[in-house]
Amino acid sequence: MRYIVAIDEGTTSTRAMLYDLKKRSFVDSLNKPIKQIYPQPAWVEQNASVIYANTLANLIEMIELCPAPEEIAGIGITNQRETVVAWDRRSGHPVGNAIVWQCRRTSDFCASVPPARAAEIADKTGLKVDAYFSASKIKWILEHSAAARRLLAEGNLCVGTIDSYLIFKLTEGRSFVTDYTNASRTMLFDIEKLRWDDSLLAYFGIPREVLPEPVPSTAVVGAFRYGGRDYPLAGVAGDQQSALFGQGCLKAGTAKITYGTGMFMLFSTGKRRAKSTAGMLSTVGYSLGNEVCYALEGSVFNAGSAVQWLRDELRFFRHSRESETQALKVPDTGGVYVIPAFTGLGAPYWNPDARGVITGISRGTNKYHITRAVLESMAYAARDLTACMERDSGVTLSELRCDGGASANDFLMQFQADVLNVAINRPKERESTALGATYLCAIALGLLKAGEVEDLRAVDRVFEPSADREKFEALYRGYLEAVKRCL
Repeated sequence: MRYIVAIDEGTTSTRAMLYDLKKRSFVDSLNKPIKQIYPQPAWVEQNASVIYANTLANLIEMIELCPAPEEIAGIGITNQRETVVAWDRRSGHPVGNAIVWQCRRTSDFCASVPPARAAEIADKTGLKVDAYFSASKIKWILEHSAAARRLLAEGNLCVGTIDSYLIFKLTEGRSFVTDYTNASRTMLFDIEKLRWDDSLLAYFGIPREVLPEPVPSTAVVGAFRYGGRDYPLAGVAGDQQSALFGQGCLKAGTAKITYGTGMFMLFSTGKRRAKSTAGMLSTVGYSLGNEVCYALEGSVFNAGSAVQWLRDELRFFRHSRESETQALKVPDTGGVYVIPAFTGLGAPYWNPDARGVITGISRGTNKYHITRAVLESMAYAARDLTACMERDSGVTLSELRCDGGASANDFLMQFQADVLNVAINRPKERESTALGATYLCAIALGLLKAGEVEDLRAVDRVFEPSADREKFEALYRGYLEAVKRCL
């Protein structure tokens, strides 16, 4: 067998990528955008039927484009996490739109959770009580959707994250599972016992029978039938954990940062679960069979979405890649700071009511200053995360591996290194998320060993930090003052 297809269902697009096991690289890719729906302020939804239709179309086209479809060993899946879909067990048809991870509609409920219950949730799941995670979204569906309640009464309701929905659909209902990494983002899953927690299910009013069965990231979860063949579905992980694996961060003390719609830093803690006292999350990093490795995670809700805002709402440029050119048209931001808290602030602040601010504007401020300030805001937010992770782990980072769309921005990567005072290591293969799903699939099918993953990583460039520490410490202090304005 020579090929693996990786499905990467993200927040803004659905992709299929073809990996050549002999060449050790992706050789083809397909991409379809997915629109977000904003029915009310701070609410974010997507059409689940479109998500599946895009996935199916990409997958079929990729199989047909493959030089030798009979040489496709299997299909790996990685996905946007926390986003919730409810559907009819008999037909697979979704009940309403998917509620996206960015949606804040359940913020008031989350704010009402008693401290003792919040402590129980943190202890069992590793998560903060926040509308970001799946539990309160599922609760909302059960309380507000008459169709969902009717299906529940009939015993025909399924609810899950994007991975479980896609697997169910691709296997024509034969498999209803989720992997441990996705389950660990629901606020319902005990990450040490690796099972749904009855106490938390009862608190949120969620019957266990509507949820998928949790399985390891390297499980073979079913098969996709097409053209007279069965293609194994094997290797499943949430997008950030998949990127951690794809970056080869398997050893404790290694870390990666992914720049996507949001920005996510994961720090591998190995087989030991680290409990944060600094606002980070404890999560399942990946699982090879029942051997689980954990990670600390810092989640920033808005990163690439801020660049999209400059592009789509402010019309500063036509293509996101132009942000680097604009940022370099000025030597600095002229004292401008942008805090893009469009949907609140994530780690380490966890303030759902925070809203974005732009500070330091003068008569001389132009769009180039604002564009540069948006890019710099990502680096400052990453500094928040690394400081907390170093405090929790007792390890000082010497290197941070980067991936995601914005990792192609040389200005941002250099500024990131300067602000963190840490080397930024960029791989030749930027699609770490899809790569992680590919590796997990290959391991599940016996085509790759976990110990080989680190050796497969090739470096494109390492950005070394500036020696001018005083300059960048002063800039970071200015950012912290700007953050105070939106809290």
